[in-house]
Amino acid sequence: QVQLVESGGGSVQAGGSLRLSCTISGRTFSNAMAWFRQAPGKEREFVAAIVGNGRSTRYDDSVKGRFTISRDNAKITLFLQMNTLKPEDTAVYFCAVGLRSDSNAYPFSRASYDYWGQGTQVTVSS
Repeated sequence: QVQLVESGGGSVQAGGSLRLSCTISGRTFSNAMAWFRQAPGKEREFVAAIVGNGRSTRYDDSVKGRFTISRDNAKITLFLQMNTLKPEDTAVYFCAVGLRSDSNAYPFSRASYDYWGQGTQVTVSS
């Protein structure tokens, strides 16, 4: 049984920083690991992914240069360092892992991921 638990969300003012963590149990290897977010009334959208056994990262243009995705060497914790936060970053943030061989191929797609966490709220005030 694979379980993902996010933590680190909270409320900050614009320009501030937060670091999200996602602890993964029940699986030590994942082909792709990612963060998505969902704002009220909107679709869940891709934020960042780490693929290729950690050799490569992908970011949505809206967060590039401000967010950094990383994982620990044992691959059991995924992180998202968020700097220079903006009000439009307000959302529930979800971590996800993809176990299939093709999970690396389409890291931007929700369909590439097999397990999801429950989400953690991030609120950025102006």
